[in-house]
Amino acid sequence: MNVLLIGSGGREHALALALAKSPLLDRLFVAPGNPGTAQVAHNVALDANDFAGVIAFCRAEAIGLVVVGPEQPLVEGLVDALEAAGLRAFGPSKAAARLEGSKGFTKDLCAKYDIPTGAYERFVDREKALAYVREKGAPIVVKADGLAAGKGVVVAMTLEQAEQAVDALFSGAFGAAGAEAVIEEWLDGEEASFFALCDGEKAVAFASAQDHKRVGDGDQGPNTGGMGAFSPAPIMTPEISARVMREIVEPTVAAMKAEGCPFSGVLFAGLMIGKDGPKLIEYNTRFGDPECQVMMARLEDDLLGLLLACAERRLPEQVRLSAKTALTVVLAARGYPGTPLKGGRIEAIDEAEKIPGVTVIHAGTKIEGGQLVANGGRVLNVVALAGSVAEAQALAYRGVDAIRFPDGFCRRDIGWRAIGR
Repeated sequence: MNVLLIGSGGREHALALALAKSPLLDRLFVAPGNPGTAQVAHNVALDANDFAGVIAFCRAEAIGLVVVGPEQPLVEGLVDALEAAGLRAFGPSKAAARLEGSKGFTKDLCAKYDIPTGAYERFVDREKALAYVREKGAPIVVKADGLAAGKGVVVAMTLEQAEQAVDALFSGAFGAAGAEAVIEEWLDGEEASFFALCDGEKAVAFASAQDHKRVGDGDQGPNTGGMGAFSPAPIMTPEISARVMREIVEPTVAAMKAEGCPFSGVLFAGLMIGKDGPKLIEYNTRFGDPECQVMMARLEDDLLGLLLACAERRLPEQVRLSAKTALTVVLAARGYPGTPLKGGRIEAIDEAEKIPGVTVIHAGTKIEGGQLVANGGRVLNVVALAGSVAEAQALAYRGVDAIRFPDGFCRRDIGWRAIGR
């Protein structure tokens, strides 16, 4: 079978590595891909926003399955266009992708179907939003309703921070994504990510992970797209995972079917595990980045077989994962999450990959004049698979330290919370 994978980041390199192992695979194409995907697939210069161009390529190359990596094409309806053209795709429809594309839609769905989440209100007016945060006080969470590349959320610990967040949102800091604000109750506890595969009718648990959103050690500084992650998340015990499936994921799948927009693809639940049990923070409708990198390192099933099963409405009862821990450290370009410094030379990736258990994933890289250079904010992911979080952490940082990237930086404490247990 020929497969087309849409995307260019670390998530897509990790997916490409997993797909390339499948006995079902004949040829793998990645659009547009990166220097890492080029090592295991054919990179093609396709624009995911050009639906007609994607469809024409799929027909020309006899593509049997399209796997959509990033959220933007999902929210804009790429899967609908592919299926209307008679092509199979892994990912939700435009209507179902609203679970990620509109935080307000998701909160309203939770309220209607009694899915546990924090209290909230929606606002299109700055003054009303400011009045609400002043009434509720801090801590409080201010979110842009739409897609904001993982940066449209402010956890305001003071009233001043909340007011600044509202002002920034309604001043256009997030463009169209900030046309509406969703202001939520601050939830106390420990965050975790939980992933389930869905085929429109049923859901099966995939894996858990914990991300590190803040740019600095000790969870300091502004939010990013993610500076590192590990899987599984120790807080996601079998009991908690079962509750998440029973109280959050399965009711959501049933609700989406009842609303006329059945969800097929991967459902990524951002959770807060507090004294009252798990509550939903928000949904994403694709594999997380960098969570995907650590989950793929643990996957023992055939990824292509699983994704086909989702697209064909025939999910298995369970997914096989290694009992080991995978941990990834993100190497970012100096200046991230602001304006990253591009063009920095990267060398000695091969030295890192000589370390048993270490894999280097390309995220924001390109070849320029025969040299690998930085071409984004998050540049590389160093992934390690080992027997414990502490062992995986030590291995990943050995890999990081083997790479020469003078213009890069990373957090030095990925996995700290789990190790502290």
